[in-house]
Amino acid sequence: MPTPRLELFPDRITANARSVMALCHAHGAQVAAVTKVTAAHPEVARALALGGADMLADSRVSNLASLKAQNHGLPLLLLRIPTPSQIEAVVREAQLSLNSSLDTLRALSEAAGRAGVRHQAIVMVDMGDLREGVWPDRAVDLVREAAKLPHLEILGLGCNLACYGGVIPSETNMRKLMEVREACRVASGLPLDLLSGGNSANLPLLASGKMPAEINHFRLGEAIILGRNVIDRSPWPGTRQDTCRLVAEVVELERKPSVPIGETGQDAFGGTPTFVDRGVRARAICNVGRQDVVVDGLDPVDAGMIVLGGSSDHLIVDVEEGHERVKVGDEIAFYPGYGALLALSTSPYVQKIVLPG
Repeated sequence: MPTPRLELFPDRITANARSVMALCHAHGAQVAAVTKVTAAHPEVARALALGGADMLADSRVSNLASLKAQNHGLPLLLLRIPTPSQIEAVVREAQLSLNSSLDTLRALSEAAGRAGVRHQAIVMVDMGDLREGVWPDRAVDLVREAAKLPHLEILGLGCNLACYGGVIPSETNMRKLMEVREACRVASGLPLDLLSGGNSANLPLLASGKMPAEINHFRLGEAIILGRNVIDRSPWPGTRQDTCRLVAEVVELERKPSVPIGETGQDAFGGTPTFVDRGVRARAICNVGRQDVVVDGLDPVDAGMIVLGGSSDHLIVDVEEGHERVKVGDEIAFYPGYGALLALSTSPYVQKIVLPG
């Protein structure tokens, strides 16, 4: 098969989804399964639907268009704040969207009116992570005004944590979201039944039994697709982590020193690399690089190998202590982390291969 290639195992993703969905559904919560890390790959989306997703979500309108064409029969949610220039497309491709701007909500209502539909919105409130969301003390005014928009249904409130600021979901910030919802209910007269607590980072709180029952919606991607607890990247119970694999080909194999010889400056990307002196080692160069993948996010399947770094087009791997000896033309496999998988999925230079089992 061609290299570099991203191997996807949808059956394993379905099994992960069923495990995670069972936890959420037992809590009485809906799950929007997030497809963006694999660029809405049809087989991955199908795996999530088979695993029990209540809706599918993505941050790119073009990916939502692809999901719509795939016809999985589930509502589609736009995760990223709608771009004003794409309002018409948002209304066309998604039934729901996350929002924090009254101007955008007005534009969505007008576009929905022109399209003859009623668009659903979740108002995002910033619970301290400092990414998207209206500040809590301004949420009431926004929701009160949004309630007047004729072609818009405000389903409820949401928040995003453990993303930009790394703030961990807690009983405290979840209950604060509930308090903001109550104030918005009083001011607007809307039921605001949906409370979207956040992403995969919410699962530890949910599993602990401390998630308030009122939090009834989650937006989950990494925990399902990669089987990871996103707080510390440890394996999530009941899931497998071998759902995706990068395979690259060895184009050079030489024994070389571990530390460059001569005066050093910045690398090709403006960084100042550091090196560990392990002596003269067997080093393989593979046919994938930083144009295609986050090299720091790759773990060799052969635990004896070490990813040393990479340039635009080449990945450098220490294979001295690998369990299998390699030669030019051999393949080396890696498990990608979230950032690495995101880049691999969007690179046109990486072949995507679906495998059973």
